[in-house]
Amino acid sequence: MTPSEAPMDGRCATPEETLPAVSFRLETLKNRPDFQRASRAPRAAMPGFILQMRRRADGEAEGIRVGFTCSKKVGNAVARNRAKRRLRELARLTLPHQGRDGMDYVLVGRSGATASLPFNTLQSDFVKALGILHGKQRSGPQK
Repeated sequence: MTPSEAPMDGRCATPEETLPAVSFRLETLKNRPDFQRASRAPRAAMPGFILQMRRRADGEAEGIRVGFTCSKKVGNAVARNRAKRRLRELARLTLPHQGRDGMDYVLVGRSGATASLPFNTLQSDFVKALGILHGKQRSGPQK
């Protein structure tokens, strides 16, 4: 949004006003077999989370599906729920624009980091992890 397109009533633009409309919504993974299939798929480990990405078979489901998990290593129920809330918000903000149709994404919380890292750091790491898994960039230094 350019300054000339900004709202004229003096308020800031909301995310809905600045982002393009998305025609689909994210589905949530809930079944154990879906998580197990994703655990055998490619992954990208970041300081705050691990992202697993799996291409679904044709006809299995439509759109982008996403799942969230945090083991007891992350902490007690309060810490696990806080970490999962942050991971859900990451997915909600990023996947409709940068996710790919026909993919399952699973975000795995990490002990001590998912709930404590600054949110903008988690968000930039999530975009970087998507780039790695989608093949846009390499995960390690080039030789």
